[in-house]
Amino acid sequence: MTVGVCRITLRLPENGSLKGKRQVVRSLTTRLRNKFNVAVAEVGDNDRWQIATIGVTCVSNDARHAQEMLDHVVAFVQHTRLDAELLDSEIEVTQAF
Repeated sequence: MTVGVCRITLRLPENGSLKGKRQVVRSLTTRLRNKFNVAVAEVGDNDRWQIATIGVTCVSNDARHAQEMLDHVVAFVQHTRLDAELLDSEIEVTQAF
């Protein structure tokens, strides 16, 4: 079993409140879950309204598949969220068991 984990940091320059941030994060997490069938959650910067850190994880039987899936997730975030700027992304794929 292979587990892929990705941390995505976004800057929300047009955002002016935590309520606006929640709307952007909720929309993005729902779209990622539906499109890629991955687990998604906001994992950091909860009290900062212009920065969002999102964690994405997937399980696969092939490390290459997990890496490719998370690469597609990052590309999707980068190209579809016009109100969010991708600051950083990290992907780690590990073998479990």
